[in-house]
Amino acid sequence: MHIPDGYLSPSTCAVLYAGAASGWYVALRRLKRVLLTRVVPLISVFAAFSFVVMMFNLPLPGGTTGHALGVTIAAIVLGPSGAILALSIALAIQALFFGDGGISTLGANCFNMAIVGSLVAYGAYRLMSARAAVGDRRRIIAAGIAGYVAVNAAALCAAMEFGIQPMLFHDASGTPLYAPYRLGVAIPAMMIGHLTFAGMAEAVISAGIVAYLQVADPALLSRSLTLSYTSLVGAAKLRPVASSTRRLWIAVAMLMLLTPLGILAAGTAWGEWSPAELARGASSRAAAVRSLRPEAPSGMQRLSHLWTAPFPAYAPAFVRSRGFGYLLSAMFGVGLLLCLSLAAQRVLERQRRRRAAA
Repeated sequence: MHIPDGYLSPSTCAVLYAGAASGWYVALRRLKRVLLTRVVPLISVFAAFSFVVMMFNLPLPGGTTGHALGVTIAAIVLGPSGAILALSIALAIQALFFGDGGISTLGANCFNMAIVGSLVAYGAYRLMSARAAVGDRRRIIAAGIAGYVAVNAAALCAAMEFGIQPMLFHDASGTPLYAPYRLGVAIPAMMIGHLTFAGMAEAVISAGIVAYLQVADPALLSRSLTLSYTSLVGAAKLRPVASSTRRLWIAVAMLMLLTPLGILAAGTAWGEWSPAELARGASSRAAAVRSLRPEAPSGMQRLSHLWTAPFPAYAPAFVRSRGFGYLLSAMFGVGLLLCLSLAAQRVLERQRRRRAAA
């Protein structure tokens, strides 16, 4: 679901960047500064959780792979605003440092997974868990269904973005300039895997964590409405989050140690092949792309080298072992998020003290 550079036209990227920027602006406005100092630790830990969860690849029909997003539990705990920021931060780190998703398409990936995913997950969860107590079993079921729906909504958006490219952007002979998959190809290819495996993975993760939090830390499940409507609820009503985030960071660290399992699934995610892989027929295992021309579209080739990540494909060049390199990449990403969290907390705390002293 991480769209690489070259698959979307520059104008499509610009439109989706504008949509993502609107979501980021609204999210930041909702999380007012007086609340942000308390919310930053939670946003950071759920960004780290999503980053790690997306490293666990699942085998999908057609010889491709997919993954859960971790967006649902972020939306349940943080509300849509916090989840949008958490997922966007994780996606930005993936694109900048590991080449998982493009720079030109970062807006599209954030729009699909962070904004659409968060809004759909939160809306579905709130609708199905309305008036349910924090410990009610209905919340577990609601979380599972919300996770399944959210991942498939994000996948559908990506499929539609792929599918409109050959319709709108082609040369005089009709040859696609960017993604060559038409809607009739892109939608089935994307949705079959997500309706069967990736969506179910998100459902299981979301339901499982909600069930755990109902016992271990129910306060986290009662906080999302506060974070979503900060203009209505004062900051004083937020309970301390230090103990909660500490336990969550431990859980993320344990999950991070298992990330080498994420490369056991063979294949590449559908629609994430490089131009070279398309040219040499690496995607021929997927029935949906057997009709592709031997050469990748010219626009795709031109934009595919827009950014070279330092550790492409989570494989540092200085590490021979693929599994160990994958683990080091996970440690780097999680460590970077932790450092960013601590730095942001310091800056915001200084600002708060200055305003209090003024």
